[in-house]
Amino acid sequence: MTDLSAFPVTQRWVAAYPDRLQLYSFPTPNGIKVSIMLEEIGMPYEAHLVDIGQNESKDPAFVSLNPNGRIPAILDPDGPKGQPLLLWESGAILVYLAEKSGAFLSADPVIRYETLQWVFFQMSGIGPMFGQLGYFHKFAGREIADRRPFERYLAETQRLLGVLDARLTGRAWLVGDGGGEYSIADIATLGWVRALEITYQAGALIGLVKYQQVTAWLEKCLSRPAVQRGLSVPVRP
Repeated sequence: MTDLSAFPVTQRWVAAYPDRLQLYSFPTPNGIKVSIMLEEIGMPYEAHLVDIGQNESKDPAFVSLNPNGRIPAILDPDGPKGQPLLLWESGAILVYLAEKSGAFLSADPVIRYETLQWVFFQMSGIGPMFGQLGYFHKFAGREIADRRPFERYLAETQRLLGVLDARLTGRAWLVGDGGGEYSIADIATLGWVRALEITYQAGALIGLVKYQQVTAWLEKCLSRPAVQRGLSVPVRP
């Protein structure tokens, strides 16, 4: 049996199956990227709930894994050259799992870099902007009297949805010609678009129904059994 005792995170979140990849996460739009990917590729893993509502991502044991104190993060006991690998940042984890499994990231250089550009588009634009809109519309930010930040993030969210909508015109997925092919770009993005309605209750505010290509794409994503399984991993308290 694999010995993970050298890693402090495994003292706080004890591994029942240390031979499996260990996932430390919470089912946020960022967190579910990794659980969905793991479900899609069928890799055995063990999920540990890091309750961000209780500030557990700032626990020293978790920070020993991710110094940035954010979910998700993984500990793969069978990393490169057979050595354990600690990895954080959801985009980096998606690339790692895609390369390890040979799935959802094309070996064709053109399609590979096309995929990565849409993953980075999500990481740099969609995630931060949609998240800020959620903060100012649904959470504590709505109490701020100055409406300019809210208006800025609303406008930018709508602009980014327009970019996605244009990209998806004539495509089933974000990457590839013709119908395209499902990839880590879709996995990275789907949770954030879903959150606009489900988490932030901002669908009507944004006019989400206007982005018909985006809503049709999201429906296709959510119809995948692996996506449905990954949406609730780890189970919320």
